[in-house]
Amino acid sequence: MNDAIREVEILLVEDNPSDAELAIRTLKKSNLANKLLWVKDGAEALDFIFATGAYSSRNVVNGPKVILLDLRLPKVDGMEVLRRIKGDKRTECIPVVVLTSSKEDRDVVESYKLGVNSFISKPVGFEEFAKTVSELGFYWLLVNQPPV
Repeated sequence: MNDAIREVEILLVEDNPSDAELAIRTLKKSNLANKLLWVKDGAEALDFIFATGAYSSRNVVNGPKVILLDLRLPKVDGMEVLRRIKGDKRTECIPVVVLTSSKEDRDVVESYKLGVNSFISKPVGFEEFAKTVSELGFYWLLVNQPPV
């Protein structure tokens, strides 16, 4: 198995290539993207997180330090991905940050009911979005103390 897949620190679950590219570029600029995996839909995210499908050779307990999760995803939506992560003993402690264009109160409330660690509406402007992603990366990879 590819060591890069084994050592993922950030799992970016984003179907919009422009948003993903900007997030990845921003994290690289901050030297936080060396161990980042970008998946484009909820089904691939679940395969990675639960070590199934194309990722069946990895170990579920070697999860990422943080998952940046969009809610509006093809195949399996972000709420279902969040529900599955937080509903499984093996993955429930992985921090999940919803990073979405949604500003709907029901999405915020439902995400927190499911156990999200943070809910952030994507800033519209390029610089604001880049700043938000950079701060997220610093906090979740360098400041936050995850459970062992």
